[in-house]
Amino acid sequence: MKCIRFHEHGGPEVLRYEDVPEPEPRQGDVLVRVRACALNHLDLWERRGLERVTFPMPHISGSDVSGEVAAAAPGLPVGRRVMLQPGISCGRCAACLSGRDNQCPTYEILGYRNFPGGYAEYVSVPVQNLVEIPDELGFVEAAAFPLTFLTAWHMLITRARLKRGEDVLVVAAGSGVGQAAIQIAGLFGARVFATAGSDPKLERARLLGAHEVIHHHKQDIAAEVLRLTGRRGVDVVVEHVGQATWARSLRSLARGGRLVTCGATTGPQVTVDVQGLFAKQLSILGSYMGTKGELLRVARFLFEGRLKPVIDRTYPLAHAAEAQRRLEASEHFGKIVLEM
Repeated sequence: MKCIRFHEHGGPEVLRYEDVPEPEPRQGDVLVRVRACALNHLDLWERRGLERVTFPMPHISGSDVSGEVAAAAPGLPVGRRVMLQPGISCGRCAACLSGRDNQCPTYEILGYRNFPGGYAEYVSVPVQNLVEIPDELGFVEAAAFPLTFLTAWHMLITRARLKRGEDVLVVAAGSGVGQAAIQIAGLFGARVFATAGSDPKLERARLLGAHEVIHHHKQDIAAEVLRLTGRRGVDVVVEHVGQATWARSLRSLARGGRLVTCGATTGPQVTVDVQGLFAKQLSILGSYMGTKGELLRVARFLFEGRLKPVIDRTYPLAHAAEAQRRLEASEHFGKIVLEM
């Protein structure tokens, strides 16, 4: 099969378009013919290398996958259209058996270390990670959905416990998580404030449902939020940028507000004004992916057409390096997807 691998860490130039044997499914796994695979920032970190993380080489990235069952499995005939739950867990521990599989001690994301990902024509995954998709849903849209919408759902609904009528600030609306969070917050009756780094991205955020938008390169996020809310602030901040926006995100919160974070694309080292934290009774919530049950719940809204992933651009698999350069340069709005 054809795939994209890297044999060493570095820039996009280390990605190679190669022929490799098809994966041999382990017991309980299913072989899936990949039709589309969406990019995530995790792909960039894997390629560059992460401190204290060893990746098996050569490495195949790709966590967001859609395709067709390639070998029959119980209840899943050959050709059945599916998207994949990107989080893989043991299925046997207390966390898994109580529906908290994203807290499993062996939890890992497809394409990270032990499970080769979707930058390939075939991928092998546990049967419980398959989610059937309707015929009318395209493979590109299906691949663009799982990781970002599951992450945004877990952040807003599970961790922050969003209530109807609350105010939500979504930082970096052009990202996969950002565009998903705007839609989910709107679906649950929130008033959404969104930031982006260019006027075209701000306009697209409005079209997605943002009530107010803030240019985070030209305006002070916290100052604008306070101005737009009559000095009150917002109830929830969806944060995944990290170092560059952290302080302003915290200052944007109303009393009793919740900041929920799932990442740190600009760096993990941040500071917290503890006096402000306890005086305003703020909550800082960590969030990591989401459970299989949550993916099934949020997917219902996708199948009903009430949530729709934004597709920035598609590329053929062989052009994965070009696709990663676009993601790395933050030129995108929504998801970049590889098509097989």
